Amino acid sequence: MSHTLYQANVQRVQRCELAVPGSNPSMFEKALKSGVDFIFLDLEDAVAPDDKLQARKNVVEAINDLDWKGHGITLSVRINGLDTQYMVRDVVDLVEQAGSKIDTILIPKVGVYGDVYMVEAMLNQLEMQQGLKNKIGIECLIETALGMANVEDIAKQGAIGGRVEALHFGVADYAASNRARTTNIGGLNPDYPGDQWHAALSRMIVACRAYGLRPIDGPFGDIKDPEGYILGAKRAAALGCEGKWAIHPSQIALANDVFTPPEAEVNKAKRILEALKEAAAQGKGAAALDGRLIDAASERMANNVVKAAEAIAAKTR
Repeated sequence: MSHTLYQANVQRVQRCELAVPGSNPSMFEKALKSGVDFIFLDLEDAVAPDDKLQARKNVVEAINDLDWKGHGITLSVRINGLDTQYMVRDVVDLVEQAGSKIDTILIPKVGVYGDVYMVEAMLNQLEMQQGLKNKIGIECLIETALGMANVEDIAKQGAIGGRVEALHFGVADYAASNRARTTNIGGLNPDYPGDQWHAALSRMIVACRAYGLRPIDGPFGDIKDPEGYILGAKRAAALGCEGKWAIHPSQIALANDVFTPPEAEVNKAKRILEALKEAAAQGKGAAALDGRLIDAASERMANNVVKAAEAIAAKTR
C-alpha cells in the first residue's frame, strides 16, 4: 500500500439522489416524504431562464421551512453554471439566507479545478461572514469532455481543499459535449457493442476512489423503463458507484434496492472476515471458504460490503 493515502472528507449514505426542480414548489413536500437518501433542489437545467430568480426564492424558502433533517435527508442545491449571470447570487443568497441547513452545493459542468476553487473561496468567505458552524460540502458534475479530461486533477485538488465530497457523472451533457450519436439519457445505444459510458464512468470512479470521494452515477431518462434503470444502476454499482440519480420518485426504490448490499452478500462478507480472523489466530495469511481461496484482498472487499450495510442500517433505523 502506498504511503500516500487520501481519506474521505465526509461519509454519507447516497444510494439515490432525487432531482427536484426549484421552479416547482408543489414537488418539495412530496420529495421530503419520498424516503430518498439525498435530494438536490435544482436551480440549473430543470429551470427555464425566465424562472431562475423565482426558483432561487422558492428553494431558499423550502430549505428554511421544511424539516429535511427530520426526514433523514441530506440536502443539496445544484447552482447555475459559472458561465451564467445567476451563479454568484445563487451561492450568496443560499448561504446568507439558508446556509446552516444546506449540506452540499452541486456545481454543474465542472471543467477544471479552478471552477471548484471559485465556489470554495466564496463559501469560505460567506461562512465566516455568517458565522456558520457547519461546513458546506461541494459536489461536482463531470459532464463535459473538458471535465473528464481533467477529472483526476479535479478530484485530487478538490480532496486537498477539503470541501469536495463527490463527483457525479452527467451522462446527457457528456454525450452532447462529445457529440455522441445518441439522444438517450443514460440508456444503451443499440448501435454500440456494449455500454458506451463504461470507460468514462470507470475513469471518474477511479479518480474518486484514489482521492477519497464518492462516485455517483447520473440520470436515466426513460421513467417508463424501470428495467433499463435497474440495469444501468447495476452496471454503475459493479464498477464502484455508491448511488444513482432519480429524476422521478418511481426510481428511488429501484436505486435503493440496487445500492443496498443484499443480506446474502453481507452474510458472506461477514463469513470471510470471520474465516480470516480464525486463520490469523493460527498464523496463516490466507484461508479457504466454500472451496475458494480468501486473503487480505478478500478482507478489504468484505469490509467494504459490511461497512456499507452498517451505514445504511444506521441511517434507516
